[in-house]
Amino acid sequence: MTHKPAERAIVAAHQKLSETLPFADASDTEDSARGFIAALSPAVVHAADGRVVWDNDKYSFLSGAAPTTVNPSLWRQSGLVAKQGLFEVVEGIYQVRGLDLSNITFVEGDTGVIVIDPLISTETAAAALKLYRSNRGERAVVAVIYTHSHVDHFGGVFGVATQEDADAGGIAVIAPEGFVEHAVSENVYAGTAMGRRAGYMYGAALACGPQGQVGAGVGQTTSTGEIGLIVPTLEISETGERHTVDGVEIEFQMAPGTEAPAEMHFYFPRYRALCMAENATHTLHNLLTLRGALVRDPHVWSTYLTQAIRMFGIRTDVVFASHHWPTWGTDRILSYLSVQRDLYAYLHDQTLRYINQGYTGAEIAEIIELPPALANAWHARGYYGSVSHNVKAIYQRYMGWFDGNPARLWPHPPAELAARYVDAMGGLDHVVSTARAAFESGDFRWAATLLDHAIFVDAGHAAARELYADTLEQLGYGAENGTWRNFFLSGATELRDGNFGTPTATAAPAIVAQLTPEQLFGSLAISVNGPKAWDLDLSLNVTFTELDAAYHVTLRNGVLISDRLAGESADVEIRLTKNRLLALLGGDTTSEGISLSGSSAVLPALLGALDSGDPAFNIVTP
Repeated sequence: MTHKPAERAIVAAHQKLSETLPFADASDTEDSARGFIAALSPAVVHAADGRVVWDNDKYSFLSGAAPTTVNPSLWRQSGLVAKQGLFEVVEGIYQVRGLDLSNITFVEGDTGVIVIDPLISTETAAAALKLYRSNRGERAVVAVIYTHSHVDHFGGVFGVATQEDADAGGIAVIAPEGFVEHAVSENVYAGTAMGRRAGYMYGAALACGPQGQVGAGVGQTTSTGEIGLIVPTLEISETGERHTVDGVEIEFQMAPGTEAPAEMHFYFPRYRALCMAENATHTLHNLLTLRGALVRDPHVWSTYLTQAIRMFGIRTDVVFASHHWPTWGTDRILSYLSVQRDLYAYLHDQTLRYINQGYTGAEIAEIIELPPALANAWHARGYYGSVSHNVKAIYQRYMGWFDGNPARLWPHPPAELAARYVDAMGGLDHVVSTARAAFESGDFRWAATLLDHAIFVDAGHAAARELYADTLEQLGYGAENGTWRNFFLSGATELRDGNFGTPTATAAPAIVAQLTPEQLFGSLAISVNGPKAWDLDLSLNVTFTELDAAYHVTLRNGVLISDRLAGESADVEIRLTKNRLLALLGGDTTSEGISLSGSSAVLPALLGALDSGDPAFNIVTP
């Protein structure tokens, strides 16, 4: 793919930002390097089959002055995030950073080590543990703590622990209440769509470099190794709950409904150290992640930050999180947590103030301004979340998708709307000509809007396609937000080189295996092709032999309903294990392990009514 240089408008915007933000402040540079012990060299992690699942060395270009093709603020953040190695947080607590999207933390106990958030992949977690042990000794893992229910904080658990050790009680696995339910449902129900969009969000198909992927703001990108899950052996359910693990007392604070549906903070009195999970990091976080998710609650988020300040603030000498680098010193910590709290509270409160004055989400996103104290705090900049899309998320949370204007209640879908716009503007060539004028004037947002319509009329129009790719590329060069940059550049890549699909797995087998029967039938229900199933009237009694649980399942009116069996009769009786049902749904209709009595036509009819998701659906083209 041929990249273009940055246009004058982008270069000028970068220069203005460089003169506005406090680039002379070196505190983050110092903090991100503090406590460095050793790096993994080379910083490349392989799977058992030799495949590269992580390569931090490809970010070695992140040094020196920002090139014109990268926002200088994002360049600064990406360079800090890409620092890799083992770091001492305080004596007894160590982090490995730069070996995945997230951090892994090691807390030393009396005899072994407690692992916090074992990354995404088995391979990267194992590499991090090896790096820790090579510098701190062969301490056994005695416990694993999941701070919350996102895969970058539990997926690598098999790199530090085994299911057998957990089953035997040799390793405690600690997580917030509701962890398994949310960890599983988020990765399965809309997993195909989220996975496809995550490829854009993390720039999974982009080459790393000044004209490509430079990071994702909260970390570099996602590793691509084996994902695992060990079900917690201890669920934390109450704020103030205390547990002692290997002689180390831990005091917990529940924080559900914040950055994740199941999340918690915790404090180590021995070390005067506070872990804030992912609720206080060195960026404005997402209230609605661009890959898709439920909208998060900034009011609750800020409330839990206030509670953390009150519970732990004056007792804390260092605060660390699941991403980025720690902050040391009680006064600095209180300031840091307060600014993070004020950030989410301000966005929430001011968005609602504007809503009640009649402004729409898109309008609020253009007019809202952060106070100078927040706008000039590096850790409040929008590298992962942004003020723009977070404000729209708050609007969506309270008001929904409709902005109240009746003309926008029932618009045409994109392709039909595009055809009408293009016709009204005098045809494709005129639209492209107008877009080119907008591009040359530096109005890339308007050019993108015009070219979006052009492409949805004729995706093969060469001039429109080329100019649209160039436009998205410039928008990427200008973005301070890492995920915005990745989205823009991914769109440009697909326009130039074609659909790259979903580069990473969406629902790992270890996660799917934890589906409850109710979640399993729920995932079946959303796979039913409604029109194809309109005339079907099927009933099944399904018994899971290893669970001693039976369910009555019906498919009528295109709707699959399941409930615990309460003596109902059915067209077919099926006995099997949950794993055998998963294999059946994956296409294995011939293996043994299924006991069936009744109509032999029911099961094929049900399977024939199911649709699988499309991991390569179009995004930037119709």
